Amino acid sequence: MTEYGRGPGSEPWHPGDPLYGDQGWEGQQPNHGQNQYGGGQQPHAQDPYAQQPQPQAPYVQQPQPQYAQQPQSPDPYAQQHSYQQQPPYGPPLDPYAQQQPQQPQQPQQPQQPQYNNGGWDTGQQSAAMPYDAQQADPYGGRQVGYGETHDYYGTPEAYPPPQPPGRREAAPEPAPAQSPDWDPEVQPEETHPFFTGTDDGGDKGDEYDDDPGESRSGGRGGNERRGKGKKKGRSGVACLVVAVVLVGGLGGVGYLGYSYWQDKFGAAPDYTGTGTGQVEVEIQKGALGYDIGNILKQKGVVKSVDAFVAAQNENPKGKAIQAGVYLLHEKMSAAEAVKMMVDPNSQNLLVIPEGYRNVDIYEMVDKKLGLKKGTTKGIAKSDASDLGLPDWASKNKDIKDPLEGFLYPAAYPVAKGMEPEAVLKKMVSRANDEYGKVDLEGTAKKYHLDGPWQVVTVASLVQAEGLTHDDFRKMAEVAYNRLKQDNTVTNRKLQFDSAFNYLKNQSKIKIGSQEIVTNPDPYNTYYHAGLPPGPIGNPGDEALRATLNPTSDGWMFFISLDGKKTEFTKTAADHEKLNKKFKEQHGLG
Repeated sequence: MTEYGRGPGSEPWHPGDPLYGDQGWEGQQPNHGQNQYGGGQQPHAQDPYAQQPQPQAPYVQQPQPQYAQQPQSPDPYAQQHSYQQQPPYGPPLDPYAQQQPQQPQQPQQPQQPQYNNGGWDTGQQSAAMPYDAQQADPYGGRQVGYGETHDYYGTPEAYPPPQPPGRREAAPEPAPAQSPDWDPEVQPEETHPFFTGTDDGGDKGDEYDDDPGESRSGGRGGNERRGKGKKKGRSGVACLVVAVVLVGGLGGVGYLGYSYWQDKFGAAPDYTGTGTGQVEVEIQKGALGYDIGNILKQKGVVKSVDAFVAAQNENPKGKAIQAGVYLLHEKMSAAEAVKMMVDPNSQNLLVIPEGYRNVDIYEMVDKKLGLKKGTTKGIAKSDASDLGLPDWASKNKDIKDPLEGFLYPAAYPVAKGMEPEAVLKKMVSRANDEYGKVDLEGTAKKYHLDGPWQVVTVASLVQAEGLTHDDFRKMAEVAYNRLKQDNTVTNRKLQFDSAFNYLKNQSKIKIGSQEIVTNPDPYNTYYHAGLPPGPIGNPGDEALRATLNPTSDGWMFFISLDGKKTEFTKTAADHEKLNKKFKEQHGLG
């Protein structure tokens, strides 16, 4: 027994209990005869969700305990009135019907806690009534076990059925009269802010801007009718927006997937055909596939770098593309570009053959640049010290050309508009790179030469006299053997015809003995012992490496009978036999 009057059994908290709240989804139900919305007292309305009464045992008067009467605690959730007995017969009142004017209140009687006279506890506290009074029908208008119930929710005037606490909305303010325009058959419209065009708690007055003459404080039905058309329009627009977003998203995903597939598995963009016009493209030294492809794309030759690299890999000679200037076409397929670049005829290069003398190279540069003959030779003579020669280059006054031996044989990109100085600097720079790859200092010490300069000079002689790689090695041994201090066969004279041809700026294999032995020029190795003042041409890679690694078989002499094959001998007697044969073939006495 609590101070709120809880008796024995499982009665719930008294409705006046401030801790009394929603029990289950039904929440707090009004007591029989009490209006669930508060306010005036209603005739004993029936709760269709209340627990059904159980059959009661025959009435037996039980002595009731007497308690001190105390005023009933007020219900904070609803205005409490004294209970009014409902006539045992008559139509039940609809608890959800429109409110009627409040009846005059009866004086409130103090309540006594009652027991249920031995019946089942229904969980509801009932007003005390005499035994012979008929109890109200809890089924709404019929006595227990008889009659048919009325459908309180199936008429147009009825409110919707009660909702659980979590779904309840605030009860609308009662209208003075039911709007005649309200149509119960119309389905409720979508009220989500996304479809109505309003945000949560936002001003919905925009829905009625089409009718400024109407009052915005009108009845509920009127507002819904005026806003109905525009809401549907906004709902359609919202659906259209959703559809567009979905289609756009799917399209974006598809495009990204297609791009990824193209990047990974698709063919690279490429032109077709051989192209048009003419484009001069310079490829720098050390450029590889992607570097070359970038240059060609920038020049408008190929459409993509990947297409060029793929074509280069497919062409068996694709890896042989070297530095130089190429004459190509605009917008040509990558395969055609590679094909032209491996073809020497398409290369706009200045190719310096091995063994060429400087005087011949100067003429080639003038012709390539469209300059007057002798222009490059004059610049080489006046600006030799500014073209990048190494420190070990000789400054001997007898040297005919300081750049001799430093215009390295290779293919150089030379385009119209370039200055001769730039072309010569490229050649000297290339010579410095190639000479730096070999041990010139060590070779000079090994064969008792005066530094790298004389090693290059020997290499130029080997290049001018030999024909093959084997010739180069044997020719280098002949030079080193004749330069030895103990050489008594030639008395340290090289006796190379190539040196004499150099000083005469000629290329002859038939030289008179009298002329050779009488010309005192420093480059005449028949007249002077030892090496000439400087190189007599520009040696290539094979001749240079053969000079560093000669044979050691004792070769001392050589001669070419037909100009195609060189014969080597170790003794003067064997050499004289070949020399006699040579004179007979060429009609020399």
